[in-house]
Amino acid sequence: MSGRTTALTPPADAGPPVRHPEAPAPGEIIGSHYEYCFGCGGGVAHGLHLETRAGEGVNVTAEFTVREAHQGAPGLAHGGVLATALDETLGSLGWMLRVIAVTGRLETDFLRPVPVGTELHLTAEAVAVHRRKIYCTATGRIGGPDGPVAVHANAMFVEVKIDHFIDNGRKEEIQAVMADPDQVKVARAFEVNP
Repeated sequence: MSGRTTALTPPADAGPPVRHPEAPAPGEIIGSHYEYCFGCGGGVAHGLHLETRAGEGVNVTAEFTVREAHQGAPGLAHGGVLATALDETLGSLGWMLRVIAVTGRLETDFLRPVPVGTELHLTAEAVAVHRRKIYCTATGRIGGPDGPVAVHANAMFVEVKIDHFIDNGRKEEIQAVMADPDQVKVARAFEVNP
Protein backbone atom coordinates (compact mmCIF):
# COMPACT_ATOMS: atom_id res chain seq x y z
CA MET A 1 0.00 0.00 0.00
CA SER A 2 2.94 2.35 0.38
CA GLY A 3 2.70 5.34 -1.94
CA ARG A 4 -0.95 4.70 -2.82
CA THR A 5 -3.79 7.03 -1.99
CA THR A 6 -7.22 5.94 -0.89
CA ALA A 7 -10.38 7.29 -2.46
CA LEU A 8 -10.58 9.77 0.44
CA THR A 9 -7.00 11.04 0.29
CA PRO A 10 -6.43 13.84 -2.21
CA PRO A 11 -3.61 13.14 -4.65
CA ALA A 12 -0.41 15.17 -4.33
CA ASP A 13 -1.36 17.40 -7.27
CA ALA A 14 -4.81 18.31 -5.86
CA GLY A 15 -5.47 21.99 -5.42
CA PRO A 16 -7.22 23.99 -2.74
CA PRO A 17 -10.97 24.52 -3.11
CA VAL A 18 -11.91 28.03 -4.27
CA ARG A 19 -15.09 29.73 -3.14
CA HIS A 20 -17.08 30.80 -6.18
CA PRO A 21 -17.72 34.56 -6.46
CA GLU A 22 -21.47 33.85 -6.71
CA ALA A 23 -21.58 31.55 -3.66
CA PRO A 24 -24.17 32.47 -1.02
CA ALA A 25 -22.94 35.15 1.39
CA PRO A 26 -21.53 34.01 4.75
CA GLY A 27 -24.41 33.34 7.15
CA GLU A 28 -26.97 33.10 4.35
CA ILE A 29 -29.42 30.20 4.56
CA ILE A 30 -28.89 28.01 1.52
CA GLY A 31 -32.37 26.53 1.67
CA SER A 32 -33.80 23.35 0.24
CA HIS A 33 -32.79 22.49 -3.29
CA TYR A 34 -35.81 20.19 -3.76
CA GLU A 35 -39.02 19.93 -1.74
CA TYR A 36 -38.88 16.11 -1.61
CA CYS A 37 -35.21 15.77 -0.66
CA PHE A 38 -35.07 13.58 2.47
CA GLY A 39 -32.23 15.67 3.87
CA CYS A 40 -33.32 19.26 3.33
CA GLY A 41 -36.82 19.26 1.83
CA GLY A 42 -39.93 20.27 3.69
CA GLY A 43 -42.16 17.87 1.74
CA VAL A 44 -40.95 14.74 3.55
CA ALA A 45 -42.74 14.39 6.89
CA HIS A 46 -40.01 12.27 8.51
CA GLY A 47 -37.13 13.90 6.66
CA LEU A 48 -34.23 15.64 8.35
CA HIS A 49 -35.35 19.18 7.43
CA LEU A 50 -31.72 20.29 7.57
CA GLU A 51 -31.17 24.05 7.41
CA THR A 52 -27.75 24.86 6.02
CA ARG A 53 -25.90 28.19 6.12
CA ALA A 54 -22.97 29.35 4.04
CA GLY A 55 -19.68 29.78 5.89
CA GLU A 56 -16.81 32.17 5.31
CA GLY A 57 -14.68 29.97 3.05
CA VAL A 58 -15.63 26.74 1.30
CA ASN A 59 -17.60 25.52 4.28
CA VAL A 60 -21.14 25.33 5.62
CA THR A 61 -22.95 24.77 8.90
CA ALA A 62 -26.28 23.09 9.62
CA GLU A 63 -28.51 22.01 12.48
CA PHE A 64 -30.55 18.85 12.76
CA THR A 65 -32.84 17.81 15.59
CA VAL A 66 -33.14 14.05 16.09
CA ARG A 67 -36.84 13.12 16.25
CA GLU A 68 -38.61 9.88 17.20
CA ALA A 69 -38.83 8.85 13.54
CA HIS A 70 -35.01 8.89 13.37
CA GLN A 71 -34.42 6.18 16.02
CA GLY A 72 -32.34 3.06 15.65
CA ALA A 73 -31.95 1.72 19.17
CA PRO A 74 -34.63 2.90 21.60
CA GLY A 75 -34.14 6.60 22.28
CA LEU A 76 -31.06 6.93 20.06
CA ALA A 77 -30.52 8.19 16.52
CA HIS A 78 -30.08 5.55 13.82
CA GLY A 79 -26.52 5.54 12.49
CA GLY A 80 -27.75 5.69 8.90
CA VAL A 81 -29.74 8.83 9.69
CA LEU A 82 -26.64 10.45 11.20
CA ALA A 83 -24.63 9.49 8.10
CA THR A 84 -27.39 11.01 5.97
CA ALA A 85 -27.20 14.27 7.94
CA LEU A 86 -23.45 14.41 7.33
CA ASP A 87 -23.91 13.55 3.65
CA GLU A 88 -26.55 16.25 3.19
CA THR A 89 -24.34 18.85 4.84
CA LEU A 90 -21.38 17.80 2.70
CA GLY A 91 -23.57 17.97 -0.42
CA SER A 92 -24.28 21.63 0.34
CA LEU A 93 -20.62 22.44 -0.31
CA GLY A 94 -21.52 22.41 -4.01
CA TRP A 95 -23.19 25.78 -3.41
CA MET A 96 -19.86 27.25 -2.27
CA LEU A 97 -18.08 25.93 -5.37
CA ARG A 98 -21.11 26.39 -7.68
CA VAL A 99 -20.88 22.86 -9.05
CA ILE A 100 -23.30 19.95 -9.22
CA ALA A 101 -21.76 17.04 -7.31
CA VAL A 102 -22.81 13.67 -5.96
CA THR A 103 -21.35 11.49 -3.23
CA GLY A 104 -18.60 9.22 -4.55
CA ARG A 105 -17.53 7.87 -1.17
CA LEU A 106 -18.51 8.59 2.41
CA GLU A 107 -16.70 7.15 5.42
CA THR A 108 -18.35 7.80 8.77
CA ASP A 109 -17.03 7.42 12.32
CA PHE A 110 -19.61 7.18 15.11
CA LEU A 111 -17.95 8.47 18.27
CA ARG A 112 -20.82 8.75 20.77
CA PRO A 113 -24.55 7.99 20.91
CA VAL A 114 -26.96 10.76 19.88
CA PRO A 115 -30.22 10.71 21.89
CA VAL A 116 -33.64 11.56 20.48
CA GLY A 117 -34.30 15.27 21.05
CA THR A 118 -30.65 16.22 20.52
CA GLU A 119 -29.81 19.12 18.26
CA LEU A 120 -26.81 18.08 16.21
CA HIS A 121 -24.58 20.95 15.04
CA LEU A 122 -22.94 20.07 11.74
CA THR A 123 -20.04 21.61 9.88
CA ALA A 124 -18.62 20.63 6.50
CA GLU A 125 -15.59 21.89 4.63
CA ALA A 126 -14.06 21.21 1.23
CA VAL A 127 -10.34 20.55 1.68
CA ALA A 128 -9.06 19.79 -1.84
CA VAL A 129 -10.15 19.54 -5.48
CA HIS A 130 -8.67 17.31 -8.16
CA ARG A 131 -10.29 17.38 -11.59
CA ARG A 132 -13.94 16.37 -10.94
CA LYS A 133 -13.29 15.15 -7.38
CA ILE A 134 -13.98 17.25 -4.30
CA TYR A 135 -12.45 16.03 -1.03
CA CYS A 136 -14.24 17.14 2.10
CA THR A 137 -14.86 16.52 5.76
CA ALA A 138 -17.81 16.96 8.15
CA THR A 139 -18.42 16.84 11.89
CA GLY A 140 -21.56 16.60 14.02
CA ARG A 141 -21.43 17.95 17.58
CA ILE A 142 -23.89 17.59 20.45
CA GLY A 143 -25.10 20.56 22.48
CA GLY A 144 -23.63 23.37 20.39
CA PRO A 145 -21.01 24.22 17.77
CA ASP A 146 -18.25 23.59 20.33
CA GLY A 147 -19.87 20.54 21.96
CA PRO A 148 -18.44 17.02 21.95
CA VAL A 149 -18.03 15.35 18.55
CA ALA A 150 -20.60 12.60 18.03
CA VAL A 151 -20.04 11.79 14.34
CA HIS A 152 -17.37 12.59 11.78
CA ALA A 153 -17.09 11.87 8.07
CA ASN A 154 -14.56 12.11 5.29
CA ALA A 155 -15.95 12.14 1.79
CA MET A 156 -15.17 12.46 -1.86
CA PHE A 157 -17.80 14.02 -4.13
CA VAL A 158 -17.76 13.87 -7.92
CA GLU A 159 -18.82 16.75 -10.13
CA VAL A 160 -21.54 15.72 -12.61
CA LYS A 161 -23.68 17.36 -15.28
CA ILE A 162 -27.45 17.75 -15.03
CA ASP A 163 -27.84 14.75 -17.38
CA HIS A 164 -26.78 12.52 -14.47
CA PHE A 165 -30.16 13.22 -12.82
CA ILE A 166 -32.27 13.42 -15.95
CA ASP A 167 -30.94 10.09 -17.29
CA ASN A 168 -31.09 8.23 -13.97
CA GLY A 169 -33.97 9.74 -11.99
CA ARG A 170 -37.47 8.31 -11.97
CA LYS A 171 -39.28 9.63 -15.02
CA GLU A 172 -42.36 10.98 -13.19
CA GLU A 173 -40.36 13.17 -10.80
CA ILE A 174 -38.01 14.43 -13.51
CA GLN A 175 -40.96 15.40 -15.74
CA ALA A 176 -42.74 17.13 -12.84
CA VAL A 177 -39.65 19.17 -11.98
CA MET A 178 -38.94 20.07 -15.62
CA ALA A 179 -42.58 21.14 -16.18
CA ASP A 180 -42.52 23.65 -13.30
CA PRO A 181 -42.86 27.19 -14.74
CA ASP A 182 -40.51 28.54 -12.04
CA GLN A 183 -37.18 28.03 -13.81
CA VAL A 184 -35.20 28.98 -10.70
CA LYS A 185 -36.88 26.10 -8.84
CA VAL A 186 -36.09 23.77 -11.76
CA ALA A 187 -32.41 24.74 -11.71
CA ARG A 188 -32.16 24.42 -7.91
CA ALA A 189 -33.64 20.90 -7.95
CA PHE A 190 -30.50 19.66 -9.68
CA GLU A 191 -27.87 21.90 -8.09
CA VAL A 192 -26.76 19.76 -5.15
CA ASN A 193 -26.43 16.15 -4.16
CA PRO A 194 -29.92 14.67 -3.75
